[in-house]
Order: sequence, then C-alpha cells, then structure tokens
Amino acid sequence: MRMDGKFWLILLGVVLATAGLSVVITVKLVIHVQEKRIGEYQDKVLKTQRDEVQSIYRTMRGWRHDYHNHMQTIKAYLSMGQVEETLTYLDHLEEDLDAIDIAIRTGNVSVDAIVSSKLSVAAKKQIAVDCTAKMPEQVRVTDVDLCTVLGNLLDNAIESCEKVPEEKRFIRLYIGVFKRQLYLSVTNATAESRRKKLSELVSEKQGSHGFGLRRIDLVAEKYHGFVNRKNEPGVFATEVMLPL
Repeated sequence: MRMDGKFWLILLGVVLATAGLSVVITVKLVIHVQEKRIGEYQDKVLKTQRDEVQSIYRTMRGWRHDYHNHMQTIKAYLSMGQVEETLTYLDHLEEDLDAIDIAIRTGNVSVDAIVSSKLSVAAKKQIAVDCTAKMPEQVRVTDVDLCTVLGNLLDNAIESCEKVPEEKRFIRLYIGVFKRQLYLSVTNATAESRRKKLSELVSEKQGSHGFGLRRIDLVAEKYHGFVNRKNEPGVFATEVMLPL
C-alpha cells in the first residue's frame, strides 16, 4: 500500500512536471511566432519605405539626367516664338518637380526621406498635411528605429484618413524637442464617432495596423521612452517621447 502511494505521488509529479513543461513550451512557441510575425511585418514595412524613398531618388536622378534636353526644348520653343507652348512645357516640368521634391528639411536625411515619401503618399490620397519638423543635431535613437516609428505613425494615420470623406482628411505632424526629449506627434482624422478607451482602441487594431502600434511601443521601450495615445470623436493623436 505504501509503495502504491509512492507510485501515485511519483506519477502525479511526472504529470504535473509534464504539464508545466508543456505550458512553458507553448508560451515560448507563441512568443516566438508572434515575434516572427512582427519581424516579417517590419521587414515588409521597411522594404516598402525603402522602395518609396528609392523611387523618389530614381526620379530625381532621371530628371537631372534630362535637364539639358529640357533646356534645349525650351530654347527651341522660344526661338520659334512659341510662348504658349513654352509655358505649357514648364507647367509639366513643375508638376514633375512637385512629385519628387524632398519637401521636408528636418536636419536629418533619413527623416527627410521617410517623412517626404509618406507625405507624398498622403497628398495623392487627398489628405491635407500640416508639418512642423526640426530634428536636434544629436539623438540616441538610430535612424532605423526613428524611421520605424515615423513610418508606422504615418502609415497608420494615412490608413485612418482613407476611411473618412476627402474633405475631412488631415494629418498634423510635429517633430521637435520637448523637455529634453525627442518629441514626435501625429494627429489625424478618424472615422470613429465616439471616444474610446485606449485598451478598446488597441484591441481593435488587428493586422498591419496592430503590428505598427506594437513596433512603435517596442522602440519606445528600447530607449525607455514614452508613448501616449489619445482620441476624440473624429480625431486620433499619438505622442512619442524618446530620450536625447
């Protein structure tokens, strides 16, 4: 009887140990899968951002390459007294330049490139943009992490604006220094008609939007920074503060 009792105690211990090990393994697998999904998503986002920036610079190189041809064409029109044709040609050139201009000058080339490419996308989607951006000379945050945060913030803002009528679409971007912290703020239009709790908002953001929120949070955690999200009917705002 005593041996039977020991046997069942040993068996119970083995079962409990196996169950505990199974739980640990399951949790680790879930975390691994989640991290892999986030990593794959971020790779996709970074590739998209890189492609957007490269597209701008390819167009700029092409325009510079064709500069002399454009000048010769304009001279030819003027030599023949074709003023209207010259003006039309210049209008077309101006449209091309507007499409490729690195409109944002923050003092950081990487930030200039990513913000300019995102705002160019916003403009094509009829989103009104108000941007004030000035980067400090030195920051602890790497360019990769900075572009990760800004890229996701603006991608989410653009996605949100697409769900509202064109006349109500807007994005306000501010980059600067506040209380000795790098301060990033994005405010955008949203289709939400009522105020929601933060937990409710985050739980609703599935897919790429949800991954974007998580990537922003991870970068903030990495630098012991701070993320604040606020919403009012029709407006959503995100503030990120990162130590300099």
